[in-house]
Amino acid sequence: EMACYVAPLWTGWRGEVPRCALVRARLGVVRTQHVRRGGSRVRMQSAREEEEEEEDVARAVEKKNGGKEKKEREKEQKEESVENVVIIGSGPAGYTAAIYAARANMRPLLFEGVAAGIPGGQLMTTTEVENFPGFADGITGPELMMQMRAQAARWGAQIITDDITSVDFAGGPPYTLKASDRDGDIKAHAVIVATGASAKRLGIETEEAFWSRGVSACAICDGAAPMFRDRVLAVIGGGDSACEEAVYLTKYASKVHLLVRGTQLRASKALQDRVLQHPGVTVHFDVSVKEFIGDAGARMPSRRKVRSTGSESETDDESESRSRAQTSSASPLSAVRLVKNSTGTFEHLECSGVFYAIGHTPNTSLFRSSPLELDVAGYIKVQPGTVATNLPGVFAAGDVQDHEWRQAITAAGTGCMAALSAERYLSKNKIGIEYHQEVVLGEDDASRRAATKERSSQSSSDDDEAPRESDTRDNFDIEKTSHRGSFALRKLYHESHRPVVVKYISKSCGPCRQLSPIISAVVREFDGDIHYVEIDIEEDPDIAESAGVSGTPTIQIFLNKGLIETRNGVLMKSRLRAMFNSAVAQAKKELLETASY
Repeated sequence: EMACYVAPLWTGWRGEVPRCALVRARLGVVRTQHVRRGGSRVRMQSAREEEEEEEDVARAVEKKNGGKEKKEREKEQKEESVENVVIIGSGPAGYTAAIYAARANMRPLLFEGVAAGIPGGQLMTTTEVENFPGFADGITGPELMMQMRAQAARWGAQIITDDITSVDFAGGPPYTLKASDRDGDIKAHAVIVATGASAKRLGIETEEAFWSRGVSACAICDGAAPMFRDRVLAVIGGGDSACEEAVYLTKYASKVHLLVRGTQLRASKALQDRVLQHPGVTVHFDVSVKEFIGDAGARMPSRRKVRSTGSESETDDESESRSRAQTSSASPLSAVRLVKNSTGTFEHLECSGVFYAIGHTPNTSLFRSSPLELDVAGYIKVQPGTVATNLPGVFAAGDVQDHEWRQAITAAGTGCMAALSAERYLSKNKIGIEYHQEVVLGEDDASRRAATKERSSQSSSDDDEAPRESDTRDNFDIEKTSHRGSFALRKLYHESHRPVVVKYISKSCGPCRQLSPIISAVVREFDGDIHYVEIDIEEDPDIAESAGVSGTPTIQIFLNKGLIETRNGVLMKSRLRAMFNSAVAQAKKELLETASY
């Protein structure tokens, strides 16, 4: 630039020297000399004329560059309003896709989902996972999923516990999505579908009447419930899940029957040996369940009737439940009617609980009216050897596109493939924004991993609003919002005029872990307006039985010694807020009515 500036001093001996106005305008020069050699006359251009010329040139340059910069800013703003990649679903496929996409600086947005299943997928309802590489002593399904989730979050994945309620694949890319608890549309250059599959049901006539009243699809969630303890239980199925659940239930049941439709087990050889050799499990081959038998209209025990107003007195149901548990079943289910498939003869099998492990159906109802191609069974079609669908930038991973292998490791593998495919798609089409990592791994990797591991081990407790230790007579404070244990529940039940929200959990319950941070966030919003108590049904089985808890997680809301609402499973924040708001409004109304008397 300086060379261009001084050039007029020695060039153009004859005639007027070029002024290099553009360069001078950039350098902020307002006065120059123009020299003509070959004569004695030196002409000086007035400063005013020169300044006007410079200003004209500067305005022209600014207009040109300003327009370019404006277009670039508009492009950047448009790009920032569109996500690089949105992942629908979690589990091994969704979390692995999030890990790889985050490490590729794509900052993925992952919606874990609730309506179609449990955040974290089917592994959240399994016990020991013994065939996932890297865990020589095995690992529980919920622990594996929580570690995957933490790893994805560590690398910058945005994880939202929410449902995608609609997708518009017709007008993209970019594609438009909507979430249940989020305002406005979500735009995405690429979409990875990892919605997994949900447990199948038998579809027999009496199934609905006994659902969650003796019949369940999750032994891990519901097996520890008091209504199933020391009673005869049955598991339907012949695969890995069925065998795992049958062995797991022997911890609580007096006897477990495994009901297999075929003439042999389909589980791995190791699991077959474990089941067939287990003294607490009896395997029935070539049978199908035709009917559930019992009192479907029986009322589950409640806590509404109170025998005494003392702060620690028992309810009528609590005192009766101890003797009743020894002589009869708290479950409305009493037996199942079986048919021998080969002969057509019927059998009667007494049991108090039945757990399904009969396979899964892909969660693709969200896409049935979209251009995304599905096969006759509802699985997403992908191009052979890839995870690419018929739509550009849309990829499918995990059980939602795998009707053959359906393993955690294969789901994770396709999640990796989907993330890498999305990265290549964005790069090839020169779209998206790269988000560089704030943390660069280096020599202190070991200490960082140790710190991360410690944080991960504490994450579930840190996210949970409930205290880690149960309340006692010495530390109970009725002014506090959050409590734990039966002592606190009894005190609050009798003495609190706020709504009392009770969450029933069990230590082995994966969905309980998913619910904890969700409900804790909402509880904090209602601090001072409600009381919140966590009850472990294994530590306080009498409380769970008297409350009629048939599985975990279960949420009950009491007000002035009356049960006003019960909900099971993992709930969205919006649903919890609606429940709490309704309870608080009812409490205020009753308080005003009492004050008016």
